[in-house]
Amino acid sequence: MSADFKPLTLTPRVPQFAAHASGIDLSRPLPPETLDAVRAAWRDYPVLCFTDQHLDPASLQDFAAQIGPFGEDPYVAPLPDFPHVIEVKREARETAPIFGSQWHSDWSFQATPPSATLLYGAEIPPSGGDTVFADCVAAYAALSPTMQSLLAGLNGVHTAAPAYGPKGLFSRDDASRSMRIIVSSDAERCEVHPLVRRHPESGRPALYVNHVYTVGIEGMRRDESRALLEFLFGHLTQPEFVHRHRWQPGSLLMWDNRRVVHFADGGYEGHRRLMYRSTLAGERPVRA
Repeated sequence: MSADFKPLTLTPRVPQFAAHASGIDLSRPLPPETLDAVRAAWRDYPVLCFTDQHLDPASLQDFAAQIGPFGEDPYVAPLPDFPHVIEVKREARETAPIFGSQWHSDWSFQATPPSATLLYGAEIPPSGGDTVFADCVAAYAALSPTMQSLLAGLNGVHTAAPAYGPKGLFSRDDASRSMRIIVSSDAERCEVHPLVRRHPESGRPALYVNHVYTVGIEGMRRDESRALLEFLFGHLTQPEFVHRHRWQPGSLLMWDNRRVVHFADGGYEGHRRLMYRSTLAGERPVRA
């Protein structure tokens, strides 16, 4: 064991879903034993909050690189000196819609969506700004066997068009938007993924649908797919599957996009909020 090994202390918030981690400094390179402990904790708790950290874009990017290869972040320009870090920023004066304010799984419209998102709270408003998560594994397990059987052979159609396309949400931004968002016709491309995916590490099945990017079901008419998707969206976001993370300055949140959906809440109008975000590469979703 390395001389500089520091034990990781876990405080569960939701059993098998969310926990706080303390006792280590993520601004410095971690010894192999500590990295192994971080990865193990994240396997057990797909929403993992590291408290009492002091990070900047450079140290966030360095920590993310220790965990795994970077994912691709389209439609949002990275920081000039840090190609794998984007600012999730909202100035006090802004009136444009809050970034990420509807239920989604990050970049599910990609052929290989990211496995993890890391989000660091650099400037936290005095109230509001929570990030809310839903457990797609628990939600799938709660479905009836008949519904599980129906979903087993179905594929969802995912696209970035509702957010980043020429007619998407961000195309209607006003001049107050401080983030550098890129609207493009490329966002209209579609990817098809199973409605129920198997987690590559645990093997557990999880619903893989979200309000923003899942726009249809392959082989179904629009009205048919909309009815089933609306049921799944409502089921997935019931209170028993939801955890609300309340930010504190100096927290780094790491979540597993393969088994959670999330959204950014508001309630901090008139205050500045600044976060730094990186994503880690994932794999093409495999049917459960």
